Amino acid sequence: MDTQYGWLLNLICYLPLAGALLIIFFIKKENTGAVKLAAVSIAAIDFVLSLPLWFLYRTDGAEFQFATQMEWIPSVGAQYLFGVDGFAILLILLTTLLGFISVYSSFTAITDREKEYYVFLLMLQTGMMGVFCALDFVLFYVFWEVMLVPMYFLIGVWGGPRKLYAAIKFFLYTLVGSVLMLVGILALYFFNAGGLKAIGLPGLGNDPTFSIPHLYTIAPQVPPELQFWIFLAFFVGFAIKVPMFPFHTWLPDAHVEAPTAGSVILAGVLLKMGTYGFVRLSLPLLPDATVKAVPWVGLLSIIAIVYGALVAMAQKDMKKLVAYSSVSHMGFITIGIFALNDPGLRGAILQMLNHGVSTGALFLLVGIVYERRHNRLIAEYGGIAKVMPIYATFFLIITMSSIGLPTLNGFIGEFLILIGAFNHSWVWALFAASGIVLGAAYMLWLYQRVFFGELSNEKNKDLKDLNLREQWTIIPLIVLAFWIGLYPKPFFDRMQPTVDNVMKRVSVAMPEADLGFSYGGESETDHAENPQTKHGE
Repeated sequence: MDTQYGWLLNLICYLPLAGALLIIFFIKKENTGAVKLAAVSIAAIDFVLSLPLWFLYRTDGAEFQFATQMEWIPSVGAQYLFGVDGFAILLILLTTLLGFISVYSSFTAITDREKEYYVFLLMLQTGMMGVFCALDFVLFYVFWEVMLVPMYFLIGVWGGPRKLYAAIKFFLYTLVGSVLMLVGILALYFFNAGGLKAIGLPGLGNDPTFSIPHLYTIAPQVPPELQFWIFLAFFVGFAIKVPMFPFHTWLPDAHVEAPTAGSVILAGVLLKMGTYGFVRLSLPLLPDATVKAVPWVGLLSIIAIVYGALVAMAQKDMKKLVAYSSVSHMGFITIGIFALNDPGLRGAILQMLNHGVSTGALFLLVGIVYERRHNRLIAEYGGIAKVMPIYATFFLIITMSSIGLPTLNGFIGEFLILIGAFNHSWVWALFAASGIVLGAAYMLWLYQRVFFGELSNEKNKDLKDLNLREQWTIIPLIVLAFWIGLYPKPFFDRMQPTVDNVMKRVSVAMPEADLGFSYGGESETDHAENPQTKHGE
């Protein structure tokens, strides 16, 4: 591990928490202007501090960088172990950007209990980034659980009419998955150390540790039967977070009832933690079980793609339509991951970013018009491009980004996932492609009904176009959409070591498989033979 600049990673992770404490203890509740200024300043500084990670990260190896390692709970072998690779850095940058945008976009949307709202938003930021930084299973699990609390309150206090139902459903679903994931973590921990005496399985006799890089090294020695049960425990935890069909039912309720910033964070970052878990933990730690699970995970992904798109097409509420579109898009990402080849995994990682950018922007745009009309029903609109031309332009760009128009970010990710799916099975590619067609249908139909036609509703004739603050919450996401769509190479460069390393570990369980091509012209064999690509060493 490379420990250089490890302090920077810790600063980025804990600055929002420090900011939340500052607001709690030093700013009075009545001084809402100071609360907003402190919250947005802290979020902006955190984003600026995260930018050096992009430039300082070295793409010549798969070792974890910006690492911090110290004893934490030595009696059980738990360490304070922080570190990131290129994959995690991309998600951290997405998190800090969306965190800043979420705070900035809330200035007029939240008018009640503002101090508590911004405190929870900042605490959530630390929880999310901790998940991407933690390389010790106990630390990972602590951050995974901690982030549930602020999101629960953001939905339950500042949400819509059914906010308590949505908040409790979100919390219980995620908690069940977390507990099962903890069981899988403990099984892996005891196998590495003393064995699982309850089922008569001897352990490896290593020193007790929850270190993820160390557990990577023992993965080939985990018996296939044990791998299956650990994979199943991990799968339920991650599938609920994604969410995959049939674990998805909490998502539309949470999205619809959450405040706009909550929906942006939920779609942009929280859902990615499930797919992050698959790539970071399930595939490299449990390769045999992963390979055997491919057919039924692929089936669930296909169902999610088609079902989510069809249900989205039937929605009358704009926010619920975008929520169900997330089910479809996330199914697209999981099918790319479990195609278990190079282009599929690259496309899936890039699509995690793309979904955060496009769907996060869609929720922001829906929230903006909801602030003006307090109504999200599609039938209440029509022809509003005549009174909100800037809003209509921004919405059109993000719509095209969401459906994968060439030159915008969605196209690159979907194209690679289709290649990866076709390399695995033409049936997978066929259903994945149908999801793209259906996605274009419901998004374009939404745009036509809201922005075109006669401006017949009197309530819409006085709608004000985007002000400068609202424009600056959307513009960074539009810039990012064009950047990824036109020049994705820097993003692929940073994720390349992670992809190659995961493919190398999975290939142990599928030695005769064709892992596909490697971006940049370097073959998987070249990487496998390069000692620099050994993860965590």
